[in-house]
Amino acid sequence: MTQSHPSRRSRIAVAGTAGVLALAGSVVAALPAGAAGGNSCEHRDNNTVAKLTDCVTLDGVMEHLEAFQGIADAHDGTRASGTPGYTASADYVEDRLVDAGWTVTRRPFEFPYFQQTSPGALSRVSPDPATYVEGTDYAVATYSGSGDVTAAVQAVDVTIPPVGELNGNTSGCEDSDFDGFTEGNIALLQRGTCAFGIKVQNAVANGAAGVVLFNEGQPGRDALLSPTLGAPIDRAVPVVGVGYAAGVALQGATVRIAVDAVSEIRETENVVAELPGRTSDNVVMAGAHLDSVPEGPGINDNGSGSAGLIEVAENLGKVKPVNTIRFAWWGAEELGLLGSNEYVGSLLDAEGEPTPELERIGLYLNFDMIGSPNFARFVYDGDQSTFPAPAGVPVPEGSDQIEYVFEDFYESRGLYYEGTEFSGRSDYQAFINNGIPSGGLFTGAEVLKEDYQVLLYGGEAGVAYDPNYHEAGDDIGNIDEKALDENSDAVAYAVLTLAYDTSRVNGVAGRPVPGGTFEGDPAARQYRVERDEAAGGGGLHAGHDHGGVGV
Repeated sequence: MTQSHPSRRSRIAVAGTAGVLALAGSVVAALPAGAAGGNSCEHRDNNTVAKLTDCVTLDGVMEHLEAFQGIADAHDGTRASGTPGYTASADYVEDRLVDAGWTVTRRPFEFPYFQQTSPGALSRVSPDPATYVEGTDYAVATYSGSGDVTAAVQAVDVTIPPVGELNGNTSGCEDSDFDGFTEGNIALLQRGTCAFGIKVQNAVANGAAGVVLFNEGQPGRDALLSPTLGAPIDRAVPVVGVGYAAGVALQGATVRIAVDAVSEIRETENVVAELPGRTSDNVVMAGAHLDSVPEGPGINDNGSGSAGLIEVAENLGKVKPVNTIRFAWWGAEELGLLGSNEYVGSLLDAEGEPTPELERIGLYLNFDMIGSPNFARFVYDGDQSTFPAPAGVPVPEGSDQIEYVFEDFYESRGLYYEGTEFSGRSDYQAFINNGIPSGGLFTGAEVLKEDYQVLLYGGEAGVAYDPNYHEAGDDIGNIDEKALDENSDAVAYAVLTLAYDTSRVNGVAGRPVPGGTFEGDPAARQYRVERDEAAGGGGLHAGHDHGGVGV
């Protein structure tokens, strides 16, 4: 993942809150800051923005995060899908939502599980012995098999130096590439046109005892490769990825590769809860992934989004919204957005077309990491005013209006915010691929905070938004409570606003939420026009990437 230098557009969008409020006029009349609601919240109908955000409290969200931490502590420090810690997390979500009056369904599915159980090893035995550092010089491939192999490295149809267009190399993509390959050698395969899993499967079928995958070599395609094979390979062998230069240097050498990992098919589940509205054909859906990585408890990633949704759900239990509300806690997100893709895929027909059940979903909101310790406030850029979506990533009509709902909230509180790329690299992917307007919030992962952002949010420049991203240190201390409190209210505001009326998103009429701040007011539209005209393009790339299975 890369991060560009912020442009003037990125800075202007978050600067001068007083001016923002003046431009937006009455549209951004201040919302309450969330005083504690006390026991009254358990009994009242929180059918206004003021009531709901009053009852959605930091203490409430932290209670759920403490529960997730306790679950991880009791289950080998993790809540990863396919482990007892994940099942206990799903039990907790179900219990809380049932008690709050929601209808809960648990949807099991099989998925490819992977966990590296001890540090790997990569070394050149001869000539010129050298030891490589995991995470710096090499990475164990996701779904690598286990093994400890010392053998000669044999290049298979590689192109050194690289020529032609990016992603044009076919190394290992065809069985015939291995004509003349010596059984028992380690195959050296170059990044290119086909998936890493195909390359490795072909290598294994031709007798490779291990595989080294290396980057293609053109500018921008020469860094350390951290590949995923997509699923366990039939005959498991150790597989690692390296950068282009390391791959070139390993040709013909004798190399040791050691990997100790679990790579197998397991079962996990999504937890889906529904609160009926006055209508059932325009469902407002929101989701957060429930699983952690195997390395830690996953309190920010993504206990924060999961806990925020639980807290909002518990305080919506007595509301009778116009539109049915559906919340989902996704499984196996950390292995490639598997739970959300499984859910949406189950709502497609045999030809891959949306069924009436999928078409009932009017929009989707995604909350993945909303309390990063060195946070920024990022809103997915549905209008693409800062970030044109990457090629091949659809942004359904109405996604811009979802972005504006979140902007309305931040502006009403006088809070800075920025856009982040609508890249398709989180659980909204399957929804936008099927034409469902989507949006959401994010507070940053492994990308480094920039100097100007310290003035806006505090924190430390040159340090990752979440220094413990995908690490054991993502525990209960890895949260900025201010960001978590504000963003939990933002979740509540957006869900309730859209549960009353989605006309701005998909044209389905409802009625404005009592106490809301945006009702299609021309002043708000004019504010956005003036803001964007003053700004221009560019901006800050801050999304996190769960990787790909191939090129």
